[in-house]
Amino acid sequence: MRDSGVRGGGARDASEPGDPGWDESLYQDREPGGGPHGGQGWDGSGDGAASRTGSHASPGAGTVTGAVTDPSLVGTGTPTVPGQRGGGARGSGGHRRAGSRRQPRSRKSRIFRWVAGSLSLLILAGAGAGYAYYEYLAGKIRTGDLNSGKSDVAPPKANANGDTPLNVLVLGSDARNSEANKDLGGARDTAGEPPRADVIMLMHISADRSNMSVVSIPRDTRMPIPECTDSETGKVYKATERDIINESLGRGGAGCTRAAIQNLTGVYIDHWMTVDFAGVVKMADAVGDVEVCVNQNIWDRSTPAQKGGSGLKMKAGTWPVKGEQALQWLRTRHAFGDDAGRAKAQHMYLNSMMRRLQSQSLFTNPSRLNNLATKAMEAFRVSKEIGTPKKLYDLGMELKSVPANRITMMTMPHLADPQNPDAHYIPSPADAGKVWTLLRNDVAMDSNGTAANTPKPTPTKAGPPAAAPASIAVSVVNGTAGDKNGQAVGNRASAVSKALTTAGFTRSKASQSAKPSKGTLVNYPTSAGEQGRADALSVAAALKIPASSVKAADGSGITVVIGADWTTGTDYGKTAPSAGSVPTTADALNGTEKKCMDVYKPYQWK
Repeated sequence: MRDSGVRGGGARDASEPGDPGWDESLYQDREPGGGPHGGQGWDGSGDGAASRTGSHASPGAGTVTGAVTDPSLVGTGTPTVPGQRGGGARGSGGHRRAGSRRQPRSRKSRIFRWVAGSLSLLILAGAGAGYAYYEYLAGKIRTGDLNSGKSDVAPPKANANGDTPLNVLVLGSDARNSEANKDLGGARDTAGEPPRADVIMLMHISADRSNMSVVSIPRDTRMPIPECTDSETGKVYKATERDIINESLGRGGAGCTRAAIQNLTGVYIDHWMTVDFAGVVKMADAVGDVEVCVNQNIWDRSTPAQKGGSGLKMKAGTWPVKGEQALQWLRTRHAFGDDAGRAKAQHMYLNSMMRRLQSQSLFTNPSRLNNLATKAMEAFRVSKEIGTPKKLYDLGMELKSVPANRITMMTMPHLADPQNPDAHYIPSPADAGKVWTLLRNDVAMDSNGTAANTPKPTPTKAGPPAAAPASIAVSVVNGTAGDKNGQAVGNRASAVSKALTTAGFTRSKASQSAKPSKGTLVNYPTSAGEQGRADALSVAAALKIPASSVKAADGSGITVVIGADWTTGTDYGKTAPSAGSVPTTADALNGTEKKCMDVYKPYQWK
């Protein structure tokens, strides 16, 4: 994970019991003597010199101060503490007489030695308490395998600063696996059934951490689900071509949903997090009041036409919600029209929550953030690679520099499923494809950035010069179908091949075979090394394809794969999406916008 800058000093005060300080070096084994590296001094230097104020910050247990304040107890020199080397030669009153006899210790010296020893014990006890609390928190974290399904999406390459985007899949489970979840979720007759992902959100934080976007994928989207294996039972679930995405959670866990979403978007997902009904209530209580708004009185309840409902009941206007009422807001679907309406209400809540947390300076308040991180550890199940308190804390800190006007919430553009248009969706080939292109290329969903924080093109490494264009053989493949279920745009390979020929690449040929790809790529043989890369970069430059899309791959020559993100023209640069070019069908909501939800008439009340 990219370094978030939260390192913990080991010497800062822990203002509350819930603030252990998240520097894992505090919990390393210590050798006798109290110093972290085996020395005898309180500062770990080994010289044994005690501070005249008698102060020291104890990791995870606050600061112990004021133990030695009377100058008469200190004397004119630096007193000796247990383990001090070389006697007391620092001050004028600490010189030893010649011979083997020691000068008898004064009462004052014994008092100081007793105080120093007591302080050492307190420091060690504090460190032990911090370690115990850390272990307590670590024991609360539930983890699972990052991936349990088949997916060949590769991690992105780093930008000029060595940073990569951060993508996190957040899932809301409808599991009724506890009495609390049964009470909160209702539908007790479904207890024991495989859990489903009722909320699916892909959170993207840009490589430079200047902007963030969240894309909700409706739970009723019909799409391919890959072969998945449940890591706990070993059961293998066969791949399906057209299934409902929320069922993937019960076909191998969150790692299966991750694989399916990776295959859909072409976006590499670094981590996943799942939360159930009870977990949402815990988090909503920890966050506190978050304002939401409805244009009409709302009561989401069972009706003769539709059973179920979240139970949310409030009058028109803006109201603060937390705890169970926040869960009701996040679960409301019928009163907001459909699953897309529910997603929009969730986006309003999340934006309002981020504004609240930032107004409270959460990300500069370690105690407050630690408390929230502690609740998150209890509420969420996470992929194993972030399964420590410090890593979860650092993940939260990744959001600290993203201002509200650089946060964008949206829903995947979708169409009615031809097989069941009243109940299911399918991804919109063009508009959803554009959203995935923005994510894959780390292009901001908002247009509020500046030149200073706009991601810059990946620099090319110094290497051999490219061969003459006329000597470079290039195969051009039509991949505009995106995937095997898509429809390719005709004559794309021929058009791009002709453009290369005009640019001097006279050995360019259009391939007769298709290779569906969500994004445009220029591949060169791994065996060709730096020379192959240089030649591929020359081809990419002729078509205005960015260097970040030039990749080594198996094969015998340079191949241009025209992806679903390049369906017209021969200049890729003219068709590449720009910042803020989110399709209107995504119903995007900026983090600064404050809107109210309309209520479907059957769920309005007087």
